[in-house]
Amino acid sequence: MKKSIFITLATAPFLTFSFAAFSNPLVEHPTLAIGASAPDFTLPAVDGKTYSLSSFKNKDVLVIIFTCNHCPTAQAYEDRIIKLTKEYSDKSVAVVAIMPNDPASITLSELDYTDLSDSFEEMKIRAKEKGFNFPYLYDGDKEEAAKAYGPVTTPHVFIFDKSRKLRYQGRIDDVEDPAKTPKNHDTKNAVEALLSNQEINPATTKVFGCSVKWIEKSDWITKAKEAWAKEPVELNEIDEKGIKELLQNNSDKLRLINVWATWCGPCVTEFPEFITINRMYRKRDFEFISISADNLSKKDKALKFLKSQQASNTNYIFSEDDKYKMIEAIDPKWQGALPYTILVEPGGKIVYAKQGTINPRQMKKAIVEHRLLGRYY
Repeated sequence: MKKSIFITLATAPFLTFSFAAFSNPLVEHPTLAIGASAPDFTLPAVDGKTYSLSSFKNKDVLVIIFTCNHCPTAQAYEDRIIKLTKEYSDKSVAVVAIMPNDPASITLSELDYTDLSDSFEEMKIRAKEKGFNFPYLYDGDKEEAAKAYGPVTTPHVFIFDKSRKLRYQGRIDDVEDPAKTPKNHDTKNAVEALLSNQEINPATTKVFGCSVKWIEKSDWITKAKEAWAKEPVELNEIDEKGIKELLQNNSDKLRLINVWATWCGPCVTEFPEFITINRMYRKRDFEFISISADNLSKKDKALKFLKSQQASNTNYIFSEDDKYKMIEAIDPKWQGALPYTILVEPGGKIVYAKQGTINPRQMKKAIVEHRLLGRYY
């Protein structure tokens, strides 16, 4: 019996590198075999249309790429998919992308390289921002197409000939880093071979990327919530000197600081967004710190609120009566209205400052696109 090996990388637990995943008997949804007919599908796309196999019947070659928003490897290949589509736009080749993940099966910790998850609405945002020139189809509700084709990772390519027989499945090329030049352009080579009526060699390759988030794995979310609920929540006192040291940021992390108070309605309303942001990026070079502007006599009330939010990040409450000292210590440009949020680089440079509530999406984008983090490995 042919054996298959899976290695889960310690630095990125949600990434699975498959040596022979398409033959692994433990894989829930086996990968389509070379020579098999393309399973039909009927899926909505971000352009408002619905696509099936017949939508591409006039094309001699059909390239189906299972990809998604959140995976860093998938993001690393977006521009190359756009380039591939453009390069063959005047030839008889159709390129279509299918998003196979169940959004409800993706934990916040798996979103640490993105500002968007894999919901249909978020797919529309990503496609518009990147200028996708290919149909981007959503299969997250039932995963019927994904289960029929059996992608192992995102991205995973399936290429079919005119009769819609599978002729190639595997990677796009052999280099994940978009700044480097691949040695083997496997997908392009396969397309060229089909257009020239030649055999594809190799017909299969290994794949690398994030594992598909199958619907039956949605219990991960429940387990994550249970784990978060057990994390301790503390509230420590900090004075003017301590805040100044905090703002110097003598760490190697991008530091997000939110100043809030229990009596501030907008503060309380938006605070869950910071908890979400912290859970997304805290495994990376990032940390979230909250500073309560409540009077020290209200420390118990502030701590009670933080516990209700499961705020296991670092939390402080200003210990001095003079709130203007706090304002000047945090940011002399701040006028004093709450909430107030800043993003501080190592060394103390403030690269983002917002008086009033934040735009959560813009905040996530500012974090993930900062040079200390980034979207790729």
